[in-house]
Amino acid sequence: MTTSPRKLDLGLAREVVGMSLPLMGTMAGNLLMMLVDRICLAQYSSDTLAASGPAVFTAMTVITFLTTTTNLSRSCVAQAFGRSGEPAARAEGVLGMLIAAGLGVVLLSLSPLLGMIPSLSDRPPAIRALESSFLELSTLFGAVMVLNVSMSAYFNGIGKTKVSLYVGLLGQVVAALAIYGLVFGRFGLPELGMRGSALGTLVGSASMLVCYVWQLPRGFLRDGLRHWTDAGRAALRAQVGLRLRRGFASGTAAGMDELGNTSFVWLAAVLGPIALAANNVNLTLNYLAIIPIIGLGIGCSVLCSNAIGRNDYDQIPPILKVTLFIEGAYVLIVSLAQVLAPTILLQPFGLSSDSQILSSAVDTTRVLWTYFASFVFSMTGAAVLEGFGMTRFILVTRIGLMWGLSLPLIYLATHHNAGDPAWLPRIWIIGSVFEFAIGCVYFWNIRQAIRKRLNFLQVQHAT
Repeated sequence: MTTSPRKLDLGLAREVVGMSLPLMGTMAGNLLMMLVDRICLAQYSSDTLAASGPAVFTAMTVITFLTTTTNLSRSCVAQAFGRSGEPAARAEGVLGMLIAAGLGVVLLSLSPLLGMIPSLSDRPPAIRALESSFLELSTLFGAVMVLNVSMSAYFNGIGKTKVSLYVGLLGQVVAALAIYGLVFGRFGLPELGMRGSALGTLVGSASMLVCYVWQLPRGFLRDGLRHWTDAGRAALRAQVGLRLRRGFASGTAAGMDELGNTSFVWLAAVLGPIALAANNVNLTLNYLAIIPIIGLGIGCSVLCSNAIGRNDYDQIPPILKVTLFIEGAYVLIVSLAQVLAPTILLQPFGLSSDSQILSSAVDTTRVLWTYFASFVFSMTGAAVLEGFGMTRFILVTRIGLMWGLSLPLIYLATHHNAGDPAWLPRIWIIGSVFEFAIGCVYFWNIRQAIRKRLNFLQVQHAT
């Protein structure tokens, strides 16, 4: 009897790892495109380096809102799969893709508006022009990304995470080659600089869309549409309304998070051009550390959603414990590299020619682990809460702690120390403290949701 819990934990650990490893590989594949993109823009010119941070973060604020709204489909599919198997999951997946198509059209209509955003800043005209050119094109690859997310949500929700892995890796390789070719004019392609980065991303995203469509099971769309036709207009209207309400709350929370990150970039610019350039590099290093582990949070969310669909709430705490243990080991390894070898991590960005930017980037890299650890904690909590459908709680917590406390403190710190790049590591620490607090609130609410056996992705319960 004393060995059964250990066997259960080991079996559960294998299940978590088996579900999450392909997702971690998928997220790691995203690093290839991001790394190639940032290095290409950094090497192309100092203007594209300065413009890349604000432009990319502004675009991703809008795109993340729509992709996260769409990604609620993953939890719906996972619950349906845990409750009734693949046919029910297929119907949920089709509905998610139809919603994604509509959201993609909305994003395309926003292209002129996004191109006007850089004019609100006081950055040099040349940099604002580069940002505008990127933002106008970002709606193209963003609309395709929304569709891709709806398709990966189906495959991930039914546990076929390897499909997302293979499609993602292929798409990232295509995108990396296209970005390099279009930025510098290689492989017989035109030299487009900043615009080449956006168009290369579009090429990679489109290749992923083709692969996802190819992998869909025969009769997928037909069976899904038949299900909703048989269910009736009232049931369809109720489910779409629930998806949009919960999805918009989730998307708004993610959008506010991304907008907060964008605001952080702008606030760091108050500390001067040295801090702005160093921070653009530090943001890339931070994403390089964070993105792979997001796959583990997604895998945890899928397994918890399966358990919720089966009404097996007692399985959720063991899933969380195993996930947090694996995440802790990953955080420790990455944190040691950031603290002990920051100069080596910064070498690919070509900062050796400017000692001031390099010094600021090194000092900031040594404290990145504080935000990295805090983010992993809050990210896992948010992913699991989404499985319960508690997206409004995620939104309220994010707004209250990030926008009500963290960003105002960072604003005061930067404006009282304008032009002083020595404050760059300190504002990272301020953000880390509040990110950890957000995670603590999330996990407290997960505990309450398990105890009360909540599920806000069921229409009747949500109502």
